[in-house]
Amino acid sequence: MVQGTAGVVLAGGRSSRMGTPKAELEWHGSTLLRRTLGVLARSVDGPLLVVRAAGQLLPEPLPAQVEIVEDPEEGLGPLQGIAAGLTALAGRALTAFVCSTDLPFLHPAFVRRVLSALTDDLDVVLPVARGYPQPLAAAYRVTLAPLVTDLIVAGDRRPAFLFRHERCRTLRIDDAALLKDPALAAADPALDSVVNVNSPDEYRAARCQPAPQVTVQRYGALAGNGHRGPRTVRAATLSGAAEAVGLTLDRHVIAALNGDQISRDGDVPLASGDTVAFLSADAGG
Repeated sequence: MVQGTAGVVLAGGRSSRMGTPKAELEWHGSTLLRRTLGVLARSVDGPLLVVRAAGQLLPEPLPAQVEIVEDPEEGLGPLQGIAAGLTALAGRALTAFVCSTDLPFLHPAFVRRVLSALTDDLDVVLPVARGYPQPLAAAYRVTLAPLVTDLIVAGDRRPAFLFRHERCRTLRIDDAALLKDPALAAADPALDSVVNVNSPDEYRAARCQPAPQVTVQRYGALAGNGHRGPRTVRAATLSGAAEAVGLTLDRHVIAALNGDQISRDGDVPLASGDTVAFLSADAGG
């Protein structure tokens, strides 16, 4: 059965400026790749793919549902990664949100806003956010795979060639249009979702930013000893939120994210505006 929307992350290889693959960079006790995958897992209802260079090692653990796709030819730029991801989704999804791994502030509200603009008469929704086109934070129709491959074979390897092609119906959506969505305007008014890290200084600056502000509450047996009522804390992951209220996310504790997603995975990423409820698993949670 074809599912609606997939997520594709281009892992990239070793960066000459960073000295290490961006996918492996530490992010609040996890990695950039794990965070990006977690955000997409919260935003799409189809497969979750990582496109990596041939033989590239990826940081573990990754979510169980993640599939690995190898880029068949390294060094051809992002279009090659996009082609590999879209090709792997043929017959399995209709659309995909494609992004790079180095978007530490990517918010689920941004992903949903971009995907919601991909109507039946479009092939790509290309954010032009913070002054620049964002081909690696965009929505693509999976049926574009043959066209992208044709462009690569012809030597037209820049994403701009795709967006200008007569067979690719592209909607460019600027800051004002993006922020007409009230959920995105509240969660990410500066559109930090598209901020990437291309140098050690940019990575350090991003890493120094405070973790997302979230609301946390302990319930049932966990709410005793003065722990009743919600608390606002800063936490980048479920384990960080648990630690902020004096808990350890283990087999005795479960978390409910925004009232629906139930998890014991401490690496699940949080975003500003999230609410987390902690319950005792021993009491039936």
